[in-house]
Amino acid sequence: MFSRVATQSVKKVLGTPLSMGRKAPATAFFSTELVPGVGFGKTSTGIVGLPVDPEACSKIVTKYQALLDRMAASDLPETAQYRVDVEKIARYRIKIATEHADDPDLVEELCQCGQVEELVQQADDEMMVLDMYLKERLWEEIDYDVDVEIEYNPDPSKDSEGLDDDEEEASPSK
Repeated sequence: MFSRVATQSVKKVLGTPLSMGRKAPATAFFSTELVPGVGFGKTSTGIVGLPVDPEACSKIVTKYQALLDRMAASDLPETAQYRVDVEKIARYRIKIATEHADDPDLVEELCQCGQVEELVQQADDEMMVLDMYLKERLWEEIDYDVDVEIEYNPDPSKDSEGLDDDEEEASPSK
């Protein structure tokens, strides 16, 4: 009963049902048909407390550019590994969000770090980390001249002397 009433109401309001080839009214703003649950037709992130943001791609560009500007204006050395890493990530995400501003799903796929709304949240979180990093001058605490000794054992079944575990047990003890 309800579905028949709902169908008649939709026909009355929209004229032709959307399933019969009619585009949703909002598609007039987009070059492609609006698909519910995908891209700009997304209705939920599926994450509690994180609403859908149709402007997420532009916010990614704005917020990551703010990160780059903040680092450039600071006395954080250009050679600090934290700065190098954050700059690479920020520049990549800005590039992807700029090139594919009309396709948030592709931005998500290329960045591989969650939904576009999460990328915006990550930029906010990174700004807080950067502020703390600059305030505490943490790059001064890192000793880059430390020689790290790495023990490489390509065969984990052998011990550091190159003996098999079985050989070790079979060899006579002194």
